[in-house]
Amino acid sequence: MAGTENSQKSFGWAATDTSGLLFPFHFSRRENGSDDVTIKILYCGVCHSDLHSVKNEWGFTNYPIVPGHEIVGLVTKTGSDVKTFKVGDRVGVGVIVGSCKTCDICQQDLENYCPKVIFTYNSKDQDGTKTYGGYSDIIVVDQRFVLRIPDNLSSGACAPLLCAGITVYSPMKYYGMTEPGKHLGVAGLGGLGHVAVKFGKAFGLKVTVISTSPKKESEAINRLGADSFLVSSDPAQLKAAMGTMDFIIDTIAAVHPLAPLLGLLKMNGKLVTVGLPDKPLELPIFPLVLGRKLVGGSDIGGMKETQEMLDFCGKHNIIADIEMIRIDYINTAFERLAKSDVRYRFVIDVANTLASN
Repeated sequence: MAGTENSQKSFGWAATDTSGLLFPFHFSRRENGSDDVTIKILYCGVCHSDLHSVKNEWGFTNYPIVPGHEIVGLVTKTGSDVKTFKVGDRVGVGVIVGSCKTCDICQQDLENYCPKVIFTYNSKDQDGTKTYGGYSDIIVVDQRFVLRIPDNLSSGACAPLLCAGITVYSPMKYYGMTEPGKHLGVAGLGGLGHVAVKFGKAFGLKVTVISTSPKKESEAINRLGADSFLVSSDPAQLKAAMGTMDFIIDTIAAVHPLAPLLGLLKMNGKLVTVGLPDKPLELPIFPLVLGRKLVGGSDIGGMKETQEMLDFCGKHNIIADIEMIRIDYINTAFERLAKSDVRYRFVIDVANTLASN
């Protein structure tokens, strides 16, 4: 895309077809407006949504696509109406960069559910241009959608909190999964799941990790602080744990059976799904009816709650467990992510490895 006088040159890595392979890509961002903040990107987390999107597995990818919505960087420009940020501030940008700001939903600080929500990539911006994400050198964002990073959190390791963190924090708050002493099951121990374990312990819950992979047991308990571990493919373990959990947060991004998870819940138990499989799941109704159980969903969080989540992480010193990568490793990282071969989130060292060609 040719630059114009009302734009800033930008450079990143983009996918151009359903192979999902990323290559260097020159494009432009809008010039910094009166409500805008321009950010030099330092780090960007690699989310499972990025992988789904570059391969068009959800069916609505508009190529070329520059993924990335777990962004930490430094403010380089501020608009005339920006009062809360200044040049040099360390800030974050998550899954959304815009909404209508005026509807009832936005008025409740739930911009993520606004019908006119603008996603950080693969979306239409207010001016009709396409949004490009954080696998790039700079980004221009409306100040309402910029977040302050607590001083004590390291930039790279807190990047995944901007999607994975809020994706599990918001439902834990909304569905009441914060009562000390209650029993939380975390299904799936990936990018979302490992943060859910840390949040659960910070809220004072008993936390059990539910996984198909027995080899994750020692790290779940010894590294992440879970109280117990349940191998979901072991019928004896499932039977022994039936009816023991108050809540389960299901972070699994692949198609999987819900019946075993519903069986683990007590009466009035809640199963909240936040993983996004590319095909529908089968929902058995008898366990819901016979135990007055609830199945719910949740999608990231609004800006106010996302800042609250970051401040909570600052207070409890919670960061993601990451593997730092160069941007030219991204295609290999996606192959590994598809096989769940990462502990627990790749983060791209954008500032040090993105060289413009």
